[in-house]
Amino acid sequence: MEVLKNILLFLANNIFNEVGILIGLITLVGLLLQRKPIEELIAGALRATIGIYILTIGTNIFVGGLVSFQTIVSNAFGLTPPEATNTLGDFLGSHGGTIALVITVAFFLHILAVGIFKTDYVYLTGHLMFWISVLVTAALVEQFGSLGQWALVLPGSIIVACYWTIQPLYLAPLMRKIIGSNDWGMGHTGSTSYFIGGKLGKLVGSKEEHDTEKLSLPKQLGFFKDVNVSTALVIGIIMLISMAFADQGVLAEQAAGYNADIHPWVWGMVSALRFAAGIAILLFGVRMFLAEIVPAFKGISDKILPGTRPALDVPTVFPYAPTAVMLGFLSAIVVFLITMIIFASIGWFTLVPSMIMLFFIPAGAAVFGNATGGWRGAVLAGGLAGLFLAVGQAITWPMLSSTAPELATLADPDWYILAWLISLLNIPFAGMNPSAGIWIVTGLIVVIFAILLVILKRTVSRVEEEPAGEAPFSREETSPPTKEDLG
Repeated sequence: MEVLKNILLFLANNIFNEVGILIGLITLVGLLLQRKPIEELIAGALRATIGIYILTIGTNIFVGGLVSFQTIVSNAFGLTPPEATNTLGDFLGSHGGTIALVITVAFFLHILAVGIFKTDYVYLTGHLMFWISVLVTAALVEQFGSLGQWALVLPGSIIVACYWTIQPLYLAPLMRKIIGSNDWGMGHTGSTSYFIGGKLGKLVGSKEEHDTEKLSLPKQLGFFKDVNVSTALVIGIIMLISMAFADQGVLAEQAAGYNADIHPWVWGMVSALRFAAGIAILLFGVRMFLAEIVPAFKGISDKILPGTRPALDVPTVFPYAPTAVMLGFLSAIVVFLITMIIFASIGWFTLVPSMIMLFFIPAGAAVFGNATGGWRGAVLAGGLAGLFLAVGQAITWPMLSSTAPELATLADPDWYILAWLISLLNIPFAGMNPSAGIWIVTGLIVVIFAILLVILKRTVSRVEEEPAGEAPFSREETSPPTKEDLG
């Protein structure tokens, strides 16, 4: 048993938690199964892996800006995060091994479920595989206490595997509207907001009439059609306004973290430019790894798991509507800040504006909203995502108070849903022996997901795959980026 445990921990720490390696190995296996020549094996696997690391570099560049932005906005509004008796760091220290085992066991259960129930999509968003395992483990510990390791690993793995199996499936019809095929699915813990955005977007507009990428602008504002230019300008304006109300000492500290000699106001403009550059790099990385993983996965789809496709991270849809990405972010910021003021004024909860979540989730939701309702749908979807993140943070923080309440601040919408589900299902069994209660709740979750699976299998129609060679992103698009590639 100890040998098996060590193997599972190795896989968790070195494969599933290292997304580039995971995607590279999947690409390599897919090409091997297609019996591609050695030069294509090496080049394809490396291009996919490098594409992921390019994406990661781009993400790190603008995430650094978002963290600084979050600090400045919080200071400008005089916000102090709620106190916590336990921290995420403490929880990862005490339950890190359990979480790693949950990731690995859940992945094998997920693959088994995909093969048995023909659910089409293999979840491959590595970093979210980690975070959803952390969330589920924390929620179980909150409800049932610190049981033995395997008493947490097995129920936690079953719950996580159910989630990974069904989540890409219910977004599949909307994904097809965005990418024009079923070449890959969406594997992301913001799926609740994406679904809401896609479904409600059509109530306020139409893609045909109001597509964000076909907006008509006055000639003098034509530069806004270049997403790099518009991103730098919009973020720069927001940053500078926030800086005007923030403490000068905080500004100096944030600027010094970039360059000890730079003036804070110059740093503010540089941060906006770096943010735009990070987005451009991210989009190029997305194109590069998609050009490899999508055709390579056909080998797995043909030989191991018939009819399956990869479910991938939310930036994979950003190139389809980059203007919607920015609209979603802006509308979410406005809604979240308004909600933050309201919550503070009524004394309910001090919200923390987590800019990383306020970018990725509303940005993705806006792309889905645009797919059905154009720019109007994008704005609505982004705003609703911001509202979801605000209300979810306020409700979920106390629900994780004795394990890792910061998860409520770092959370995506699906984290909230799972935490709420585990807590609500345990209410009737709160006085029961925890060792029995955890299995009852897990069983109920399995039943819920089974019912959803039956419904989805009946209602979600499949679309025939595009002919070979017509993948949305080709290798030609992954040569050094041009102005057109990045804009």
